[in-house]
Amino acid sequence: MKSILITGAAGGIGRALRAGLTGVYPLLRLTDIRPITDHTAGEECVTADLIDFAAVKAFMSGIDCAVHLGGVPKEGPWDAILNHNIAGAYNVFEAARQCGVERVIFASSNHVIGYYRVGKTVGIDDPQRPDSRYGVSKVFGEALGRLYVDKHGMSVACLRIGSFRERPQNARQLATWVSPRDLTQLVRRCIDAPHYRFLVLYGVLNNTRSRWRNPHAALVGYAPLDNAEDYAAELPASASHSGDPAIAFHGGEFCALEFSGDIGSID
Repeated sequence: MKSILITGAAGGIGRALRAGLTGVYPLLRLTDIRPITDHTAGEECVTADLIDFAAVKAFMSGIDCAVHLGGVPKEGPWDAILNHNIAGAYNVFEAARQCGVERVIFASSNHVIGYYRVGKTVGIDDPQRPDSRYGVSKVFGEALGRLYVDKHGMSVACLRIGSFRERPQNARQLATWVSPRDLTQLVRRCIDAPHYRFLVLYGVLNNTRSRWRNPHAALVGYAPLDNAEDYAAELPASASHSGDPAIAFHGGEFCALEFSGDIGSID
């Protein structure tokens, strides 16, 4: 892989990837709906909206591997999720197909399995249980990836990213934290790995309290360096599960947003 595209490159994860990938590949093309003005040698910057298919196809031209981070990065109103996360993801995959891009790395989210209870360890084969409209958009993106692998022979990795922070900030993140350097390592491993068809990986560390099984990590050579447990003594203890969806389920606060169901009926 010589030419790498990052969508959503002005966001927090995008900036971290830039720091770790610039200079590694002959071309790093960056795109975002917001202008990127601080580019350096080896970087190309394109301001574009993922809703505009012609613009997406134009910046996809000549790319070997697309890392798709762009879109609304949290729960939001349906129109925003539909346009930027769902239609935008479709435009990225379809433009990649038309331009002959070999591999797409899709930034999925742990919120695709948010409504599992925290006492259950969840793998990559457990049914998806999204906790939000945002989570639904990531389920859609994973399904798109599977479609483009089977129908068009593309290579796709879907990364169910955990809590991306410089350091864990609460008790939940002792299980879900991923550090910038290790998420960058994971993306680079997925770019550089020998041919694969479709992989789902959790973008998380080997945290002592991890709730997610990550069998495909070994296939790409991902070996996290950090562990959230190193910060455990600095954080308050976890609260009782009680009746709070933000505590009872994997998705945390996303599960509590707009919640009007019966927490006891969720297995």
